[in-house]
Amino acid sequence: MESIPKKGTKEREDMIREHKECTESMKGVAGFSILKCETPGDTTVVTGGVHEHPHLKRVLQRMRGESVAGKYIIICTKVEEEWRIAKLSGIRGVPPEIVSDKVYTNEQDAQHDIFLLRLEELPETAGFPEHYTEGWKRRDDNWPVT
Repeated sequence: MESIPKKGTKEREDMIREHKECTESMKGVAGFSILKCETPGDTTVVTGGVHEHPHLKRVLQRMRGESVAGKYIIICTKVEEEWRIAKLSGIRGVPPEIVSDKVYTNEQDAQHDIFLLRLEELPETAGFPEHYTEGWKRRDDNWPVT
């Protein structure tokens, strides 16, 4: 299994550049995908991103497979005007915590910053099979005991 690219490597820089190019091309598109629009904001013809960069696809899958606790999310603070990054507690009923004072004017810039934050936090071996535990709603997942 491939590891997460190390800091300062060309592979990591290429992956970050590809992610940024994809998020820039998706500005004005509802939702969020790591794909490049042939014409920015128009998803009629999409290329690049996870289709042409398999290592980026694998890293994103590993990021999405991590525990909910501590995951970054985007909160829209003013409808279609302002977004902020927050972190989930992983405990039902406990609201997310805003992580910085930075306010974004579009969701895509916030998505790219979350990618960078998660990439910094992930160890090289994140997502390896030995890190997963079996089961769903285990007792240690903060679900109420009934």
